[in-house]
Order: sequence, then structure tokens, then C-alpha cells
Amino acid sequence: MPAQATHGGAEGSVKAASFLALHAGDGFVLPNAWDAGSARILEQVGFPAIATTSAGIAWSLGLPDGGPLDRDTMLEHVAQIVAAVDVPVTADLEAGYGSTPEEVAATVAAAVQLGVVGANIEDAVAGELFPMDVAVARLEAARAAAPKGTFVLNARTDTYFTGRDDEAFSRTVLRAQRYVEAGADCIFVPGVVEAETIRDLAHAIPGPLNIVAGLSNTIDARTLFSLGVTRVSVGGSLARAALSLVERAGKELLESGSLRFLQGAVPYGVLQRRFRA
Repeated sequence: MPAQATHGGAEGSVKAASFLALHAGDGFVLPNAWDAGSARILEQVGFPAIATTSAGIAWSLGLPDGGPLDRDTMLEHVAQIVAAVDVPVTADLEAGYGSTPEEVAATVAAAVQLGVVGANIEDAVAGELFPMDVAVARLEAARAAAPKGTFVLNARTDTYFTGRDDEAFSRTVLRAQRYVEAGADCIFVPGVVEAETIRDLAHAIPGPLNIVAGLSNTIDARTLFSLGVTRVSVGGSLARAALSLVERAGKELLESGSLRFLQGAVPYGVLQRRFRA
């Protein structure tokens, strides 16, 4: 079972309010942590909030993204991240770990008990979008489990992953409108690569827009802000970069035995002091 709640009450309300307030500004970068250590480092860098990455958590367990990672296992790792930092944490809850509104509500309620103050909920499973009415009902259930103002509901739509035809834009905007009506605080649209399309989405969607950088597009955060994006997350990109460094270091050790991979590494003593703080 997941770890027990480590935050809540008045503290949770303050964190939820501060996280929600970020969505009313000119734009912010939301880094994605995959374990307690990466979350602590990102907090120390100075980020005002942290997201989890389901991909990074899966990879850290030797599993593929979207693989056989159950809700309790995911929430156990989310709880460790929440407990490691003082800043607000929003969780990648994938498609809610269930197809029905009741299952989504149960997942969100469990996350709230851990001290999470926001979550992504996807509208697709195995590459197939939920019918509109079903997707809306799932978000309504999530909203009921975590009332508005206490939890930032980030509704993800995979319209650009399920078909890049001429109607993708209109389908995205329609779903975004319905999701905001259902209680979503922010709309997450992954898979968009064209700057012009991102600008048009930001203007057409009746709420803050979340774009993931480093996945389908390599547009930097400042440019995304200039296009009207409010929230820039990076998904599994930081975890991918860290694992790539492990691979390069391993190859170097195996092939030459050299330690060049340590150039620029944080000294052991410094990390010790950081994690004792």
C-alpha cells in the first residue's frame, strides 16, 4: 500500500493556493522528479513547485513507461517525493488507474491524502481517446474528489497523439472547453511541435495551457511563454538525461576505465550536506 499522508490540513491548503497562483502569472517551468533525491535537488535549485513523472518512476523501477505499474506502487513513489520536499507537488496520475469515473475519483482522493496538491489526468488509454462524455465524467469525478481551489486539476488530452489530421486542432479546443467546464484548472496538450499551433491553442483554450518541452518539441521555455503557454513541464526528460549519463559513464568505465564522466559532478560531501538539510 502507498505510504501514509505526510502533509495536509492548513499546510496543504497553503501549498495548493501557492501552486494555483503560479497558473495566474506570466508562465513558469515545472520540473518533473522521479524519486525523492531528484525532487530534493530540484527544490534546492529553486523551483517553486515540482511535478512527478510516471515515465521516470517507471524507468527507475526497470519498467517501460505505460507498462505494468499499478496505482499503489505509483502512489508509494509519489508519497516519497512529497515527503522529501517542502514545495507543492503535483502528480502524474496517468489515466487515473481505472476507466470509470469512480476509479479516477478514488485515485485522486488517495493522492490528496498523500499531500499532493495537483494531478494530471489523461483522456486516453493504449492510444485510444475516451469518448467525450466519458472523459468529461472522469474529470467531474476527479474534481468532486478534490474541490476547486484545493487541488490543481490538469486535464491532459492526447488528441495530437491519436491523429494528426486537419481536425486535431478543433478536437483539442472542443475537448479543452468541455474539460474546463468539468472543473479542470489547466489543459495539458502534449505532442504539439509547431510554434504557430501552440500559439493558436493558447489563444483558443479558455484556461492556462501546459506544454511539455523536450518530448515532441525542443522549443525553449521563454519562447513557449511568448506564445501564450502558462505552464512548461518536461515529462521524463530530466530522468532520461540522468539515465543517459549513467549509460555514457558505464561505457566509459567498461571501455577505457577512465573517470572523465565525473567532470562537473557535485562533490560527495556537498551532496551529503544537501541531503542532511
